[in-house]
Amino acid sequence: MQLRYFILDEFDSPDQPGSGEEMKAATLRKLDNARHIAGVPFQINSGYRTTAHNKRVGGTENSSHLRGYAVDIRATSSNRRFLIVQACIEAGFTRLGVSSSFIHVDDDPAKAQNVIWTY
Repeated sequence: MQLRYFILDEFDSPDQPGSGEEMKAATLRKLDNARHIAGVPFQINSGYRTTAHNKRVGGTENSSHLRGYAVDIRATSSNRRFLIVQACIEAGFTRLGVSSSFIHVDDDPAKAQNVIWTY
């Protein structure tokens, strides 16, 4: 898969090199488009996660990261959070979580849509 702004390794679970390939293609295309819209770099904190890594970081048992639908993007300023959230919504993401240090986006079709939550 050809992406403008990312390489698949950025989405690897730290305990499984090459696992970024488990990310859903549609999710990555949407994220690549969001990065283009935002006009600022996206630093990926977390993409695909193995079950073991998800447990280590305190992820939920049904985390969308486990199935390649979710990404956490570093965002430590209010302006950066705004740009990322705005771009992700414009790109078509309908599930967002907002933290003081990252934005979670996913497009997991098995979960409630049109939701934003805080951490």
